[in-house]
Amino acid sequence: MAAVWIGLRPASTFQGSYNHNHLEDLLGDGIFAVDGDQWRHQRKLASFEFSTRNLRDYSSNTFKRHAARLAQLISEAASSNQPVDIQDLFMKSTMDSIFKIGFGVDLDTLLGTNEEGARLSKALDDSSELMIWRYADVLWKIKRALNVGTEATLRRNIRVIDDFVYKIIDQKIEQLSRERVDSMRKDDLLSRFLEEREKEPEKISRKYLRDIILNFMIAGKETTASTLSWFFYMMCKHPNVQEKVAEEVNEATKGSSPGLSMGEFAENLASVDDLPYLHAALNETMRLFPGVPEDPKMCFSDDTLPNGFDVKAGDVVVYLPYTMGRLEDLWGDDAEYFRPERWLDEGGNLRHESPFMFTAFQAGPRVCLGREFAYRQMKIFAAVLLHFFAFEVADDGKDVGYRTMLTLQTLGLRLRPFPRQF
Repeated sequence: MAAVWIGLRPASTFQGSYNHNHLEDLLGDGIFAVDGDQWRHQRKLASFEFSTRNLRDYSSNTFKRHAARLAQLISEAASSNQPVDIQDLFMKSTMDSIFKIGFGVDLDTLLGTNEEGARLSKALDDSSELMIWRYADVLWKIKRALNVGTEATLRRNIRVIDDFVYKIIDQKIEQLSRERVDSMRKDDLLSRFLEEREKEPEKISRKYLRDIILNFMIAGKETTASTLSWFFYMMCKHPNVQEKVAEEVNEATKGSSPGLSMGEFAENLASVDDLPYLHAALNETMRLFPGVPEDPKMCFSDDTLPNGFDVKAGDVVVYLPYTMGRLEDLWGDDAEYFRPERWLDEGGNLRHESPFMFTAFQAGPRVCLGREFAYRQMKIFAAVLLHFFAFEVADDGKDVGYRTMLTLQTLGLRLRPFPRQF
C-alpha cells in the first residue's frame, strides 16, 4: 500500500527497505539509504566532520576556486556572444568541487582535461537517471537478475564508479601507511574518515568509506547543480530580481578593487552570510523547484496522519515538496509566483520558516547535515557569476524541460551571458 501525504512525520517514517532495495546498488549502505544503527553511526561521524572549521574553510576555498574557473569559461562565451548550457556547466563544476572536498582529487570535468573523470561524471548522471526509473518499472528486479536492458547499463555504470572510487580509497590508505598520520594533510572528507578508521577499523571498511562519501557527493552535486540551474532561470525570468541580487553583491564587496580578476574577486569574497536577498532568492527557488521533488518513506509503526488517515507499519508514505511549495494554504494566494521578498521581514532580514513546511533540507532527525555547506556553495557561485555577468535565456520562447533523475534537473538550460560594466 502507498499513501500520499504532504508533510513529514519523522517519528514513525524512515527510509525502510522500500528505498534501500531501490537505491542500494548505487548508494550502498550510505547515510541516505539506511536506518537504525548504521544510520546513527554515519550520522554521528559525519555530523562531527561537517561542524569542523577545517572543513568549512577548505570547502569555502574550493568553492571559490571552482566558481572563478566557471566564471572564466563563461567570460569566453560572453566575449564571443555565444550562449552556454548553464545546467551542464553547473553539473560539471559542482562535481569538480564536491569531488575535491570528498576525495581530495581534481577531476576537472569542467574543462574536460581528465578523461577518466569525465567517464565517472557521466556514469554518475546516467546511474541517477536509471535509478529513478526503478520506481516505475515493476520488472526491474527481473532485468537485474538477467542483466538485460537498463539494468545491464546501470551495472556497467556502477562498475565504472566503483573502480574509480575504490582506486582512490586504496591510494589514500597506501599513502596513510607510508606517512605518519599526524603529518598527512587531512582536508578532504576521505582523509578525515581514514583518520577515524584508525580508531574503529572493524566498522569503517573500504565499502563503508565508499558508501558514506559517495552518498554525500551525489547529494551535494545533484541538488546544488539543480538549484543553481533553476535559480539562474528565475533570474532570467525576473530581471528585476537579478539586478537586486547583483546590487547586493556589489554593495557587500564594494571594498574590493574594481580591477580584480575573477579569481582574485572570488578569493577575496568575504562572508556570504551578509547577502540576505540572495539567500531569499535561493529559498524561493527551492520552494518552487526543490532538489528532491518527492520523497517516499516507509512506516516503521502504525500511525494516524493529521487528516485522520490511518497508516500501518510497512506502508509507504510519499510526501511531495514540489506540491507543498505551491499550496496556497501554506504560502498564500501568490504561492505560484516567484517572490523572494516573502522570505524577508520589513527590515530586510531573513525570515525562517518551519522545516516541516519548507522541506528543501528535510526535517527532524534526518535534517540535511550539509545545509550550510550547500548554501555556502550556492551563494559563492551565484555571487561571483552575477557580479561579472548579466544573463538572459537564449531560447526565450522555449519552455525548460525536466530530466528524470533522483533530483529535479532541467533538461539543459541555454543562457546568454553579458559582461557587466563597472
